[in-house]
Amino acid sequence: MQVVVLAGGIGSRLRPWTNDIPKPLLPMLDATLLERVVEGVPPNLVDEVIVAGGYKIDMIEEYFRNADVDFDVRIIPEDKPLGTGGALGNCRDVVSGRFACFNGDIVSSLNVAPMLEQHSRMGVKGTLALWEVEDPTRFGIVGLDEGNIVTQFKEKPKPEEVFSNLINAGSYILEEEVFDIMPKEKHSLERDVFPILAEEGSLAGFPFEGYFIDAGTPTSWHDGVKRCIEEERFKTGSASNGSWHQNKVTTSVNSMVQADCLVLGVVSDSTLLRGARIEVGASVTNCLIGEGSIVGKDAKLSNVIVGHRQVVPPGHIQSEGTF
Repeated sequence: MQVVVLAGGIGSRLRPWTNDIPKPLLPMLDATLLERVVEGVPPNLVDEVIVAGGYKIDMIEEYFRNADVDFDVRIIPEDKPLGTGGALGNCRDVVSGRFACFNGDIVSSLNVAPMLEQHSRMGVKGTLALWEVEDPTRFGIVGLDEGNIVTQFKEKPKPEEVFSNLINAGSYILEEEVFDIMPKEKHSLERDVFPILAEEGSLAGFPFEGYFIDAGTPTSWHDGVKRCIEEERFKTGSASNGSWHQNKVTTSVNSMVQADCLVLGVVSDSTLLRGARIEVGASVTNCLIGEGSIVGKDAKLSNVIVGHRQVVPPGHIQSEGTF
């Protein structure tokens, strides 16, 4: 089956990292974020991955042309922002039959195989993966009946409008008939398509447990990295002290350290991309350190995103923001 990944955003919350590298290609351990997103689909079920993208799509195309992955990748350009529905609708000429659809920064424990089995058994046009949260007001909430049919759908409800703690987890199984009710212009799956399917009684829900992370912010990026380490979602490298090291083991704690990094200072709860260097006496906490960047001697960084190939001066102290 085909898998559509909605990856049209520019990744503004992960700037300056994404100024040079599109978010789908950011490495999370030894795989790109896009590969993490589709990992929940058993490889034998994936025929082709279609990326609905609008930012640095040439880089994405080139990467997957040379990457050793189990699926073919096709890019459908999004020349202007189309919303989640418009981006998917833009793929209507290349998608056929039953397909999966994922938001482009979801890292979760979802196993699509049982979700697909339920979808087939119920004979619905769409099935949404659902996740339970304490405060659902930032999300699209979903009401289910005893048979897992969606009875209500409300995007970002006010506190007094909450009727469920199950939220849309950004992962769907859909039939190609959904394109029949989708406008040709910019629109939202959550506001303009799913409520119509719910009214028809042709939308189901699939609650799952484990973990669900929208890895599009620095904080949630850390959460995604930690989960992938805990769940041993890597094929290369090694883990120690809660950290994953691509080649050389370092003294880092709860961090991701890519190849060719040198850690002479203290690193915790951070991600160091390829070739980063942390000098003697430097301290890096809750940071994202870009490719080839150097954090100078005795510098102290916390909650900072350092761009690629930057040099943080010796003794520099910064909490929050970007460098």
